[in-house]
Amino acid sequence: MTIAVERPIGRLCAWVEGPRGQRIITALIIVNAIILGLETWPAAMAAAGPVLRALDALILAIFVAEIAVRIAGHGARFFRDPWSVFDVLVVAVALVPAQAGLGVLRALRVLRVLRLITVVPRMRMVVHGLLASLPGLGSIVALLGLLFYVFAVIATNLFGPSFDEWFGTLGRSVYTLFQVMTLESWSMGIVRPVMEQYPWAWAFFVPFILVATFTMLNLFIAVIVNAMQSTQMQEIQEAEAAIQQAGHADAEALMAELRQLRSEVAELRSLLTEGAER
Repeated sequence: MTIAVERPIGRLCAWVEGPRGQRIITALIIVNAIILGLETWPAAMAAAGPVLRALDALILAIFVAEIAVRIAGHGARFFRDPWSVFDVLVVAVALVPAQAGLGVLRALRVLRVLRLITVVPRMRMVVHGLLASLPGLGSIVALLGLLFYVFAVIATNLFGPSFDEWFGTLGRSVYTLFQVMTLESWSMGIVRPVMEQYPWAWAFFVPFILVATFTMLNLFIAVIVNAMQSTQMQEIQEAEAAIQQAGHADAEALMAELRQLRSEVAELRSLLTEGAER
């Protein structure tokens, strides 16, 4: 009786996680993202508000059913996969009633769009690469923080008395230098006014921009790209290993069938020999 129940669930789970099922889920996620965007448009809500809410509820019900099927198909193994747990969390947020101070959770329904990350393998690879780059990025962030601290102390001492709004305190100097690093109005908005009183100020800001913007930020990009390449190579190696294992398994199964066939032929030959002797 147990086998009869498990087989249909297993087949349904395999279909849901198969290419056709994933294409349907991807399409529903995109449609749901469009609906959530239309719900922020008063004209769309006035014209088709009930329809949009009904479609949103229907898609949410499909997502819940999909996750229920996957949990039934995999059992406890489902929760060992971080991506599966992520799917449960982003769908569960929409199930929390938007009442009693939880109204902000209604705005978090858009997190369901992030399920595209779990559905699209390329997006998963990018996220894996970003997570793998975190240790290297931590070292760069620490170095950048040290750089900001040194330059902020210098800027506060040099420019603070004349430009209190930008460099009056260490915190203001850090924020101003962050704006300079992002190249947001750094020349006309900050550096040129400072140079009107301190003509040599360019000798401070230009090296800071060269180091903080063009060097440190490029290091961020280099670490992330390297981590993504390593992740891609690891996935390729795992895929090749899986193919080789599948090939070995098929070869072993074929050899077992050949051995069984030879034994059957030998038995048949011995039976024929015995019958001929009689």
